[in-house]
Amino acid sequence: MIKSFTPNDLVRYIYQEMPEVEQELLMQALHSDQTLMQEYLEMLSAIEQLNQIRLHPSEKVVHAIKSMAHSTGLQKV
Repeated sequence: MIKSFTPNDLVRYIYQEMPEVEQELLMQALHSDQTLMQEYLEMLSAIEQLNQIRLHPSEKVVHAIKSMAHSTGLQKV
């Protein structure tokens, strides 16, 4: 019986959260199933893009936080 792999299985594989035996089966499936391979590559690309995102609060938000801290008597940040 051939195991059908899901996107959740791909995530577990990418983050090395599956047993070795299952990893071997998934690698074989990736080599033989172009659709699964494409989904895997898209996930890797998405993860790479997410890792490059740098989030910074706007000046308005920073000012609001500092104002609130100042008005409540909290220490200067």
